[in-house]
Amino acid sequence: MRQIGYARVSTAGQDAQLQLDALVDAGVQKRDVFADVTSGSKTAIERPGMTKLLEYAEAGDTVIVWRIDRLGRSLIDVLNTVELLRGRGIHLRSLSDGIDPATSTGRLMLHMLATLAEYERELIVERVNAGIAAARESGTRFGRPPANPDVIADKLAIVAEARSRGRTAVEAAALVGWSRATLYRHQSETRRKVPAP
Repeated sequence: MRQIGYARVSTAGQDAQLQLDALVDAGVQKRDVFADVTSGSKTAIERPGMTKLLEYAEAGDTVIVWRIDRLGRSLIDVLNTVELLRGRGIHLRSLSDGIDPATSTGRLMLHMLATLAEYERELIVERVNAGIAAARESGTRFGRPPANPDVIADKLAIVAEARSRGRTAVEAAALVGWSRATLYRHQSETRRKVPAP
């Protein structure tokens, strides 16, 4: 049952010494402290220090952090990391926040964080949907841009000529920069547009 420390600072200009001192004061051996200096854009499991910690820690060990927000770049990331650790049987303790899932108060605080994370997820979805709606109203089109029918017709003519000379569909499609599936899709769309006699 080891105590393992984890520290994170966002930029090289920040100093992790305060976190390291707090971890050592809490009983963590210096050799058992893992640290990351990384931007906020990386999730916890993408960071080299956290990756090494996860390889090192075993069920029954306790990961100690100075503050719970050191575990992730957002509330959602923090909770994902907490669940990852707990799923592996690794305990967690946060020194400044007093969050210890082994206690009833710690579990209550984690439940509150989970509720806030769910709220954060819903806000993100609402903002994305509002942005898409606003973009559509201003005329922004989503998806694949419409192809020029003249270019499609020219490419289909090249493909037809190549096929008449014995080329396979894959070879003929490659001549115009298409895959076989793209060729078949354009042929099918062209047949649908031709009125029946």
